[in-house]
Amino acid sequence: MPEFLIPLLALTAMEIVLGIDNIVFIAILTGRLPAAKQPIGRNLGLIIALITRVALLCVLYWINNADVFDGAIFKLDSLHIDVIGISNALSNGEHALEIGSVAFAEINNITAKDLIMLLGGAFLIGKSVHEIHEKFNDSAIKQEGDKEVTFGSVLFQVAILDIVFSLDSVITAVGMARQLWVMIAAMVIAMIVMLIFAKRIADFIESHPTLKMLALSFLILIGVMLIAESMGTHFNKGYIYFAMAFSLGVEFLNLRLHNKKKAKLARAAENVD
Repeated sequence: MPEFLIPLLALTAMEIVLGIDNIVFIAILTGRLPAAKQPIGRNLGLIIALITRVALLCVLYWINNADVFDGAIFKLDSLHIDVIGISNALSNGEHALEIGSVAFAEINNITAKDLIMLLGGAFLIGKSVHEIHEKFNDSAIKQEGDKEVTFGSVLFQVAILDIVFSLDSVITAVGMARQLWVMIAAMVIAMIVMLIFAKRIADFIESHPTLKMLALSFLILIGVMLIAESMGTHFNKGYIYFAMAFSLGVEFLNLRLHNKKKAKLARAAENVD
């Protein structure tokens, strides 16, 4: 099996789930257009969203991989932080650091890349926790007044606001894959799927909120991994792929069991009648 296939499939699935909110967001904006223009506006909105995401991804990938960002901006020990003491406390003394070692330099030297990964991980965790909180509070996105707007203004709003809405999926892509072409391919495949099955996907996720909750939980996991890597602790992404596949497998079994119980109750109700 090609090495890129697993991250490509995993990232494509994540991009589709994370893009549901984007579909809802675009549907709200294009809903202000005349009915005849809404399908065109929705499709163009998704295409503009793809262009925005790929551009943002390329910038973030370049920043994350450019050698110029590998130089230390500052060092923790220059701030009188006991790097060795903290590391030994976290590892219970099992992995003792030595001054001058590669491990010490990796933790002590804070680079622009570390800060980007730290802030990106914090953003993923914060956004995911906020959305989970909203799910529990049963909050809904409310459409503003039904005043008529122009086609161009709607597309402009989609292009600008999608930068904010796409941060989570772009940061997720950088956190889950190494090759830029894999990230772009996953985004393109996900967008094609959403263009074809936009309505069906939205209805399926809305009718199975546990899948959305599972995706948000994966975002928290990836956010923690990015923060850990920014601090010099590296994880094998295979563990994350396995956890995602296992969790999805269990969730689909639960959905199948739930549907069986629902069908059985429906048959029982028909027999009573």
